[in-house]
Amino acid sequence: MGFSNIMDSNSYSGLSTDPQTAQLIEARTRLLGPAYRLFYERPVHLVRGSGSHMFDADGERYLDAYNNVVSVGHCHPRVVAAITRQAETLNTHTRYLHEGIVEYSRRLLATFPDEVDQVMYACTGSEANDLALRVAQMYTGAHGVIVTRDAYHGNTEAVTAISPSIGGATVIGPHVRAVPAPDSYRVGDDVTGRFLADVEAAIDDLKAAGHGLSCLIVDTFFSSDGIYPDPSVLAPAVRAVHAAGGVFIADEVQPGFGRTGESMWGFSRHGVVPDLVTMGKPMANGLPVAAVAARSAVLDAFAREVPYFNTFGGNPVSMAAAAAVLDVIEDEQLMANAARVGTALRDELTRIAGETPRIGDVRGAGLYVGIEMVANPDLKTPDRAGAHDLVNAMRDRKVLISVSGADGNVLKVRPPLVFSMSDVDWFCTEFAGAVAALP
Repeated sequence: MGFSNIMDSNSYSGLSTDPQTAQLIEARTRLLGPAYRLFYERPVHLVRGSGSHMFDADGERYLDAYNNVVSVGHCHPRVVAAITRQAETLNTHTRYLHEGIVEYSRRLLATFPDEVDQVMYACTGSEANDLALRVAQMYTGAHGVIVTRDAYHGNTEAVTAISPSIGGATVIGPHVRAVPAPDSYRVGDDVTGRFLADVEAAIDDLKAAGHGLSCLIVDTFFSSDGIYPDPSVLAPAVRAVHAAGGVFIADEVQPGFGRTGESMWGFSRHGVVPDLVTMGKPMANGLPVAAVAARSAVLDAFAREVPYFNTFGGNPVSMAAAAAVLDVIEDEQLMANAARVGTALRDELTRIAGETPRIGDVRGAGLYVGIEMVANPDLKTPDRAGAHDLVNAMRDRKVLISVSGADGNVLKVRPPLVFSMSDVDWFCTEFAGAVAALP
């Protein structure tokens, strides 16, 4: 089995563990097969969660600094209550009238620019991105897609073909061009011009190959590429895409729903209005819900010509959970919390970074932080081994993070939006100790 950067950079590799855990791992592998991966050299057996904390089978408490799926916190009581009420009442599909999907859609679309005025539902971010590609192809009449070099957009056949970070036996499609991510740490002030030039070259190449340009699709925080929050890079590239007849798809599965602390959606930081927006993971705090929001003019041809139906997409229970998430984000002012707590976290991490040459850069916005580990700070040499060791050291200290980036050397810190100042203290205390203990 080939190496998959996004799956294997922080995966269990068969190291010995206690007999009970080993038995569970063996049963999981036998029943689920080898495609599934586990995090960490010593996997964590979690049984309960509350807020930004989780608990394992032995009752040990962990700080969750990774999971944006439960963006308003594990087992938030308002979300649990909303799911319970609706599940006790009715759950069916979107071919029947129901107020829940209409009211939620009205609230969701109100968070977007006026141009983005319609929404379609699915169950996963992969499905949403698959649907967005189909819409873009029908609108433009072209098939060429531009992505970033270590992008991840999901695991259907169509989006696997535009997800270079999956690696292994998968390959990107012949209609896809992958451009370097806007690496502001290495490129510096010219990052915007460089990204624009790479996108323009990809447009020319797709047209020369006969594919034409359907779309540019990016995660607006460039999450799997290594977390690059520079808000200057997208607008010129999007203008070039529009000039060439393509559309811009903003993949907000990771940066959306207030995570950056500056706005509800990552694309807003870049001063652009997408043609299509995809979302998923944090939408209903763990219940499978995803969507594509669109400019109606872009969606019209697909919506009129293709009978689209998703059995579970937009069902009443999912809509109740999603509505409760919006309630919590608004009522608990979680976007403001992400900005305030995220700033404190980055400030303290920057201070720690100043005490060691092993950390080359601390970057992010809100409660999304990338910490770049380097072997040589002058050459900015990626340190995959150091990042791997640090992630597992943090796991042993009961703090959960992961990695991203083409070289697997960027620590990915992406906690629930309820992360608190005391959580920052806990995180940074353990992080400083783990860094100091690195070989």
